[in-house]
Parts: sequence; C-alpha cells; structure tokens
Amino acid sequence: MSQNRRTFLRNTAAATGGILITKGLFARDKGPVYGHNGMRYTLDTSWSRADKEKYPVNDCHEMVQDKKGRIILLTNETKNNILIYDTKGKLLDSWGHEFPGAHGLTLHSEGGTEFLYVTDTNKHEVYKVSMDGKILLTIPAPLDANGIYKKNDEFVPTETVIGEDGDIYIADGYGAQYVLHYDRNGKLKNYFGGRGDGDEHLDNAHGITFDRRDGSETLLVTDRTRNCFKRFSTSGKLLDKISLPGACVCRPVISGDHLFAAVLRSPDLSAEGTGFVTILDKNNKVVSNIGGTEPIYENGSLKPMRQSEKIFNHPHDVCVDRDGNLYVAQWASGKVYPYKLKRAN
Repeated sequence: MSQNRRTFLRNTAAATGGILITKGLFARDKGPVYGHNGMRYTLDTSWSRADKEKYPVNDCHEMVQDKKGRIILLTNETKNNILIYDTKGKLLDSWGHEFPGAHGLTLHSEGGTEFLYVTDTNKHEVYKVSMDGKILLTIPAPLDANGIYKKNDEFVPTETVIGEDGDIYIADGYGAQYVLHYDRNGKLKNYFGGRGDGDEHLDNAHGITFDRRDGSETLLVTDRTRNCFKRFSTSGKLLDKISLPGACVCRPVISGDHLFAAVLRSPDLSAEGTGFVTILDKNNKVVSNIGGTEPIYENGSLKPMRQSEKIFNHPHDVCVDRDGNLYVAQWASGKVYPYKLKRAN
C-alpha cells in the first residue's frame, strides 16, 4: 500500500470518527434548557399524542395528576371536556360533553376515592364529578348569600379547593370576586373578599389553593389584575400578600416546598402572547421563570418580571407530576395541546 493511500485512509477514519462523535453528542442533546437557579427544564411541545381530529381541544384550562399517575386535562371543547393521558403523552381515555365553560379542575380524595371538581363559567355552576364523568353534586349561583348576588350570571366561578373535611371553597374569579365557603353538601357557610380597592378585596380572583408548607393551613387566592397572591385564613381574614410585579398569575399550585404558577400575560392583562411560568420557594421568593426574565431582588423587593423567551403564548395552568416534571396548559393559544417540561437538574 502506498504512503498516499495509507494517509488517505487514516484521514478518512479520523474524519468519520469525528462525524460519529458529533452525531452522538447531537443525539444526546435534548435542546435548550429554560429557567433559573436549579429549577431548569427542557421543553417538549409535542408531548400529547392524541389525534387532533378525534380529540380536539379548544382552551386547555387546567390539569391534575391522579393517584394512578394519569394526567387529566380539562378543556372547554365539548366533544371531549376531559382527556386522560399517561405521563408519556399517550391518550388513555376521554369523556365529557356538558361543560361549555369548563375552566377549573380540582382533584380531591375522600376515603381513598378520588373525585374531580369542575367550574363552568358559561353555566355559572360548580360540579363534583366522579372520575368517569358522573355528576354527583351541583352548586349553582349563591342567590342566598345575603343578597350579594342578584342573578345567576353574576356568579362566574373559576376555581375550587376542597378541605380535608370535604368543605368546598370556590373562587368567583370572573364574577363578583368573592371566595365562597360551602360544606360538603353544597350549603353556603361563609364568604369573603369581593370586588373593592382594599387589600382584603380581590380583582380577578382566578385561583385558590391550600398552603400547608409551614405546618399551618391557609388559603392562597389569586389577585391576577394586581399581580399577586393573597393569603387568607380559612375564615377569610387577610394575612399577607405575595407581590409578583409584572406577572398576571393564574392559580397557585403547590408541590413540595415550591409554589408554581402560570403567568397568563406580562406585565398586565392587555399584553397579548406574553406568558411564562414562575416558581417560588418555600419562603415565597421567586427562584425561576420559564420563558421569563431572571428574578432579581433589590433591597428585598422583586423587580418587575416579563416574558423574555417566546415559549408560551397564554399559559393557564401548571401541573407538577411525581417526578417533578411540569405540564403547561394554554388558553387562547391556537388550540395547542399541553407542553411538557422535563426537569433538567
């Protein structure tokens, strides 16, 4: 073999090896990583493997994970209000045709049996539903609430949270802005908040959840127009406010020590297509924004946040699975299925 031939083969092998190594690195590359301060994620915009023709969505409003590990999506598309997935995006089941204003989805376990609570902003009602879609309880407009509601369409419920005793708290986020407290049978016990200018009042009380991270039990309620969450006692006393300047937050979602929220728009509700996801630590300090600016505190105050990367249009909810991955449902975003964000570190 000539010297030129040996040189050619050696150079070709080196080049080929280089190509194989490069391709291997590219195959392992899962794409950009989003977020900050150890709460970082890779993005999968094609997570759902549902057939769009058979199982369409309109607005993807909220998601939960049940004890079987299934991811349950609520959409206001009445061909299938509920889509049920495994964590890999395979569609397992679907049901529901009677919720044209399907908006809020809450999962609650009673004696080991799980139920869903659905709010319907078009029908002005809240429903307790079995996991296969049977309506078990209907809560209509609270016309018995000391006259604060005069007619049904003044009640536009957006979210619920259920106590360990079965009591139901409803956030009237698109209506009169009250939080209404019912017993497990749908009898009104109390209400607080309501539209007004004081800190004890609410404006776009979009979401509600229990916060038990410090060992006590309080209610976190969204005040979306005012870029904050407000903490109340279960009897309705205002305890504090978590300011999130520039973030029009949806419902608060707690997983472990962290608080997650979809930010529908930033810096205010007039700015279309400017959403991101925000994450707070156990001290309610923002530690990461997915698709948003890095959280910066000066003299203890959080600087205004905004969208920095066009990942989302109008994120409406965050579901956190058992492995710490996120699923983000979007409103008015071209009827897209939810995106999955896999924890990167």
